[in-house]
Amino acid sequence: MASTSQTQKGRDGVRSMLSAAIKIISVAKLACHGIPPAQAAFGIAGDLLTMIRDSLTNQQDFVDLGRACADVCRILDRGLKGRQLGDLSPSVLEAIGELTTTLAGIQSEIVKLGKRNAASQAVDANSDKDKIVRWNRDLDRIRQIFNIELDINTNILVTDIHRKMMASPEDAIGQRQSTHASVTLGESPPPPPRACFGRDKLIKEIVGLAENLEPVALIGAGGIGKTSIALAVLHHDRVKDRFGDNRRFLRCDRFPPSYLHFLARISQVIGAGVANPEDLTPLRPFLSSREMILFLDNAESILDPQGADSQKIKAAVEELSRFENICLGITSRITTVPPHCNRPVVPTLSAESACDIFYAIYTNGGRSNVISDLLRQLDFHALSITLLATTAAQNMWDCDRLAKEWDARRVQVLQTPDKDSLAATIELSLGSPTFLQLVPPSEPHRPVPRSKFHRLAASPAFSKFIPSPILRKVDPSPIPREIPPSARELLEVVAFFPQGIDEKNLDWLFPTTPNRKDIFDKFCVLSLTHRNNGFITMLAPIRDYLCPLDPESSPLLCATKDRYFTRLSAYLDPDEPGFQEAEWIKSEDVNVEHLLDVFISINPGAWEVWDACEHFMNHLYWHKPRHTLLAPKIEGLPDGHQSKANCLFELSTLFRSIGNWAEEKRLLVHTLTLEREKGDDVWVARTLRFLCDVNRMLGLYKEGIQQAEEALEIYKRSRDTFNQVQCLNALAFLLLEDEQLDGAENAASHAIDLIPEKGQEFQLCQSHLVLGLIYRHMGEKKKALDHFETALRIASRFNWQHSLFWNHYAMAALFSSEGEFGTANTHVQQAKSHTVDNAYNLGSAMGLQALVWFQQRKLEEARSEGLAALEVYERLGAAKDVGDCRELLQEIEQAIESQSVSGKPDSSAPGAPSGVNFLTKESRIRTNTPSITPAHRSISYHFTVFIAGMYHL
Repeated sequence: MASTSQTQKGRDGVRSMLSAAIKIISVAKLACHGIPPAQAAFGIAGDLLTMIRDSLTNQQDFVDLGRACADVCRILDRGLKGRQLGDLSPSVLEAIGELTTTLAGIQSEIVKLGKRNAASQAVDANSDKDKIVRWNRDLDRIRQIFNIELDINTNILVTDIHRKMMASPEDAIGQRQSTHASVTLGESPPPPPRACFGRDKLIKEIVGLAENLEPVALIGAGGIGKTSIALAVLHHDRVKDRFGDNRRFLRCDRFPPSYLHFLARISQVIGAGVANPEDLTPLRPFLSSREMILFLDNAESILDPQGADSQKIKAAVEELSRFENICLGITSRITTVPPHCNRPVVPTLSAESACDIFYAIYTNGGRSNVISDLLRQLDFHALSITLLATTAAQNMWDCDRLAKEWDARRVQVLQTPDKDSLAATIELSLGSPTFLQLVPPSEPHRPVPRSKFHRLAASPAFSKFIPSPILRKVDPSPIPREIPPSARELLEVVAFFPQGIDEKNLDWLFPTTPNRKDIFDKFCVLSLTHRNNGFITMLAPIRDYLCPLDPESSPLLCATKDRYFTRLSAYLDPDEPGFQEAEWIKSEDVNVEHLLDVFISINPGAWEVWDACEHFMNHLYWHKPRHTLLAPKIEGLPDGHQSKANCLFELSTLFRSIGNWAEEKRLLVHTLTLEREKGDDVWVARTLRFLCDVNRMLGLYKEGIQQAEEALEIYKRSRDTFNQVQCLNALAFLLLEDEQLDGAENAASHAIDLIPEKGQEFQLCQSHLVLGLIYRHMGEKKKALDHFETALRIASRFNWQHSLFWNHYAMAALFSSEGEFGTANTHVQQAKSHTVDNAYNLGSAMGLQALVWFQQRKLEEARSEGLAALEVYERLGAAKDVGDCRELLQEIEQAIESQSVSGKPDSSAPGAPSGVNFLTKESRIRTNTPSITPAHRSISYHFTVFIAGMYHL
């Protein structure tokens, strides 16, 4: 082991070497006072080595880095002697810019690594050795560039040509007459992209604008393909023909965002030969001397409103856009571009174009639906698709392996060794001056502790929902809820929700955030988010990257969750005020479902989440009937879980709302078993009442009657007249379907007798509707209409949309069976107007409309309406209705075929084709009027399940 004196001697030697390198760099910085980019590079190099020498205890690990810095600076200093900014070739300036960026990146990373190990003031050379090797390799590459590019004779030749071309005004005028210079000056644009799939229409539009010398700005999120489009335009044949060698391309993120740097780079790129211009004045003669197309790429780096010289740069760019002989093109992530620029929309790719990009890189096998699904998950974002294909190709993954890696790691799969990674392009936006200004001064960014993230990330169930962002700083300190959230935390909440944030909810969701509307406007200005149908959302790759590591450790997201849960807990009853306010679920159902899915996965035992889940399904039942992806989680709960019975019951109502009676019964039977085990008669009776409804719809009348009578007895014992009425109505329906019409009439009439004059108007409306149906089947049309109209008046008074729908539906069925098709059509249209976005109701109305058209011999109209109803039922999974609808369509097709053969309508029966029995068994016995086919008896009756049980407690 080395002695202490030897160790100290070694340290002194390292410090001496670093000090010598710092001195070399300081002298070089003073010598190039006329070349600001080089001064900036030398300054950062000196600061970097000073920080290593004075701050870190393990300077010896950076010996090679110090020597590399000194070598690069010596070479650069030697090549710049006697030169001014205007003497340098564009490639040298670009290399200096790359050196500056590289050194600044090394400095930043060392600062982070040092803070991570602040106790010893050292960088862990073992765990971070790969980074140190990479830094040395980067500097060695730049050193080789300078050895090649700093050829003094070449620089003198280029400079002399520039000066001679601009020696006199006559030469400038001569150039104005000839668009194409005989000697190429300035910088040629980079090569065109290898392929620019799906952008032909947009490129053609921009080429047209260029030919008319109109300014154009391509604005969009990072990685969407703006630069590729710009380069494709610059290399388009029509643009080449128009502008020749005067096609220029300036990368604005390759130099410091100052006014003087911008002017110097403009001068170099266009070939003006003006050294260190202080404004546009010395450049105007050259700018006005020839037609030119000039693209400013990544212009957000100089046009950011919060930048130091932003106003001066903005004024200069606006002047460039006004030159009549120049087409100014801009690509930018921010919307602050000259006001008169054309702004063609830069959309995400089409599915076909996205596949073309992927398979142009990934050639391992044919096309796959697995890949198509992955590209859809990426929102067809060009850069993300390129990175995904590159990763798959480099690792030689097949489609299945790629899909597994994506499910496990998501955004991490999009990281490649190249500098144009997804993380880099997003962090570039997050590092912009405008974004940094949004963070309250008292609130630095404090993301989730990584230790907690690692624990949760180990769970496949959790990682499925919460993608794993990278490149996050870590600060384990807790965040008090009362502190306003940072801009990044706000973005993380937007990223968490698949739909984004409803713009109308900003005040409600973020009450502690001052200037919240302005902040979200700025997010859109920066192209981090965009507006879509009233929501502030973001592209899927950005969403995956910014999604919180651990939702439970995000105070802002937890506060958002609590607000949603409170909003869900509102009691829903069409009889009560505020019922319509719950329609908010129609637009936010996907967000709420995702919120519940994630928090159930994190903590399956949390009762408040299951309580919110129950309320959510109730909201869906009333306002947006559909399946829910929460179903497997509900059924997977242990039978002893306190929330399982209620959640199963609410889940069954969703199957009821879409007409899937078999699934509803299965769930209700399970619920009944759980309720009987608890011994709670009230909940047993509730479940029985719904079971009797579903058994009626399945044609199991005897079983349903027994369940209705058992529930009725329970409610009688508890003297609950409200629910007795519900049971009596349900019993009346069952007896009606079982052809026990007298018993049905007695049950419905008894229900009306139990209803008080006020307070239970809805039950009264329901009972009159039941009696109307009973009298219709007794053949007593007048009594039926009296009860339908009474029910309709009550529903209209309270604006009960569902009741209005089924009343008009029932009246349409009545008039249709009486052959009064005009009146039937009127009520069908009224029913459609009250579907209130209820897909099942709409399908029901379409089915009845098809039947009415059929009876009127309007066969094409009947087929069209029947097909529309079938599509609705198939989408909802309403199997019985699908079967009924197909039978009707089959009869319609037979009638159309018969008509085609005979050449004329068959009208042997009034209102119905011959050979088709439109009379139900009950109709033939009690009436002598046309009715509906046996197959479609349920179409006119299936609504009764809603009437009897939809307003449950």
